[in-house]
Amino acid sequence: MKTIEDFNFENKKALIRVDFNVPLDGDLNVTDESRIVGAKPSILKVLEDGGSAILMSHLGRPKGQVKEDMSLKHIVNKVSEIIGVQVKFVDDCVGEKAEAAASSLENGEILLLENLRFYAEEENGDKAFAEKLSRLGDIYINDAFGTAHRAHASTTIVADFFPENKCFGYLLAKEINAIKTVMETGEKPVTAILGGAKVSSKITIIENILDKVDNLIIGGGMTYTFIKAQGGKVGDSICEDDKMELALEILQKAKEKNVSVHLPVDVIAADDFSNDANTQVVDVDKIPDGWQGLDAGPRTLDSFKEVISTSKTILWNGPVGVFEMESFADGTKAVGNAIDYATKGGAFSLVGGGDSVAAVKQFGFENKVSYVSTGGGAMLESLEGRVLPGIAAILS
Repeated sequence: MKTIEDFNFENKKALIRVDFNVPLDGDLNVTDESRIVGAKPSILKVLEDGGSAILMSHLGRPKGQVKEDMSLKHIVNKVSEIIGVQVKFVDDCVGEKAEAAASSLENGEILLLENLRFYAEEENGDKAFAEKLSRLGDIYINDAFGTAHRAHASTTIVADFFPENKCFGYLLAKEINAIKTVMETGEKPVTAILGGAKVSSKITIIENILDKVDNLIIGGGMTYTFIKAQGGKVGDSICEDDKMELALEILQKAKEKNVSVHLPVDVIAADDFSNDANTQVVDVDKIPDGWQGLDAGPRTLDSFKEVISTSKTILWNGPVGVFEMESFADGTKAVGNAIDYATKGGAFSLVGGGDSVAAVKQFGFENKVSYVSTGGGAMLESLEGRVLPGIAAILS
């Protein structure tokens, strides 16, 4: 696996695919800079070697049209501030203007190209467009895990034009190694905590990880499909009736593979999907009609903590309650605290997937786990066992 460490960038122009698809507020200010911070080490390595960096990214979904509010010019000042170097900007990503800006770039300088997705060719994986991008640099670095599952021109196709001069940036290499630790090399016992609303969105992940884990903790909304499938009463809780048979199959497969499945035994039930609803603690299989389970209960959290605290490798994907509402956030916080405790004791912990990453940030666990993945969809596809096109392109 070639990484950025295998190259010296002295007098070289590094064409770096970064993921600067960052959230902006109404005034077009960056509201979460973590993706820019994540790309910083790779950019600085290039500059410190004595080379220059040409950054390419998308922002939003302009679908091949130029849209003022999705121009990357709005983030230039924030990127400059975080990297510590004034970033130059060119309002195109291919063609004469971009080529002129790239060729005039001096060692130690950074150029940010305009939004790749202003061209439909980017998402279409167009080879001619990728070739135009390739003209801008000497070495191609992919450091954008968040788009590694897309066979787009800048994430996959462009690598063909750098047969010997392509590598992973620090961020993408870390992502690959973190997933490898969970799926292949992690110390046992390995525990996966899967939450979220639906079983259907996690089926492939569950099936793929059953051979790798010792414990499977199931929480969140998908709990109730498993409970109802086993004959429990789930009241008005979210439930995929058409997936109940599948839930039973998963439990059977887990049993055959000696995987311990841990489902909630009690929940915080509410009489409305609202932060101000009336609540009660009930057994998970005895939720009254008109009530719905919105968080894990105290006995459940005790049992989850016990499993997590004795784990050596932990994957967390999905919250165990409706953490966006304060009344139903305690379960997700408790899981975070248990993972923090295990990590301090030497466990490796990986958090990935949009909602769990949001929860980790909201409750201040970012620096208390081993690694927080930057790529939602890419992370999920990796856990499903798929080879991501952006990763395969560097390895080929």
